[in-house]
Amino acid sequence: MRILAAVAICLALPACEAVAETEAQPSVASQGTLFVANKRGASLSRIDLATGEETHRAETCENPHELTVSPDEAHVMVACYSGRDVEIYATADLAQVRVIELGEGARVHSALWLDDGRVIAGAEGRGSLYVIEGPTADEPQLTEIGGGGPGPHLVVVDAAERFAWGTIIPTGEVVRYDLEAGTEVTRRVVGEQIEAIALSPDGESLWVASNADRIAYRLDPVTLETEVEVATGEVPIRLAPSDRFVVSSNFGGGDLSVIDTGTNEVARTIPVSGSRDAVQVTLVFSDDGSRLYAAETATDTIAEIDFASGEVLRRLATGPGGDGLAVVN
Repeated sequence: MRILAAVAICLALPACEAVAETEAQPSVASQGTLFVANKRGASLSRIDLATGEETHRAETCENPHELTVSPDEAHVMVACYSGRDVEIYATADLAQVRVIELGEGARVHSALWLDDGRVIAGAEGRGSLYVIEGPTADEPQLTEIGGGGPGPHLVVVDAAERFAWGTIIPTGEVVRYDLEAGTEVTRRVVGEQIEAIALSPDGESLWVASNADRIAYRLDPVTLETEVEVATGEVPIRLAPSDRFVVSSNFGGGDLSVIDTGTNEVARTIPVSGSRDAVQVTLVFSDDGSRLYAAETATDTIAEIDFASGEVLRRLATGPGGDGLAVVN
């Protein structure tokens, strides 16, 4: 795979002029590395957060989406949403390490690299969930759970790595899988166009959100029954959890809704772009919880947000259609 050591250039658009003004202002406390899947550019970017500069770019599969990092932070995996593969790259220089082929039409949107070394990948196009053992080995072992109908778009796994949950957008369902038994356990219709999903760090609450209804639902993770409904901003397309909060990335308003999980109410709203024109999608916390990174897919930028103050510290230029995100120290 060809490596491109290039810095993304912002096109001469009004939205990009605003980006240029904030791009030169470094965030002194920012550390680590940000990885971005550029879905329109079929590429993966590596950004040094200390300088805000893109250090490497690698060509990937068509339409790359969610990213996940290995437990030792040596590798990053790309989910290939328009194909049947997941791809692995070295975090140091984005050299390609492995391409893993799944079943025909898998269309993996989301994958998670677990602490025990396995990868859980949602095969949306096959209606199934894959368990990949030894993903960096010469011959990874694949186990497919379920199949038929639409599959999970986004997935989460509990800390014990025993159960997984996924969202099925067309049907508004949430599905629970037993990874040890290799079976689907429960599924329930929660609302319309359920996409975002997050599991609280203590595993006691499963949060999902409806793109159509502007609602985040807190579910019992075992029964999938709705316990609480919380009104959010427009099109809460992603959820990012922390110990005390779950934050929704609101595509429709270019802002964030900060839900206090103790009160189950929106504690505050953080403006980012303030417009759906930015196409704000993926949202992740930094490892220490002090920063949020929001992908503004239409402007090829990632907004870095100070969580305590809600201030947008700067915008980081990335490749065309930056969406999937991962942060390492």
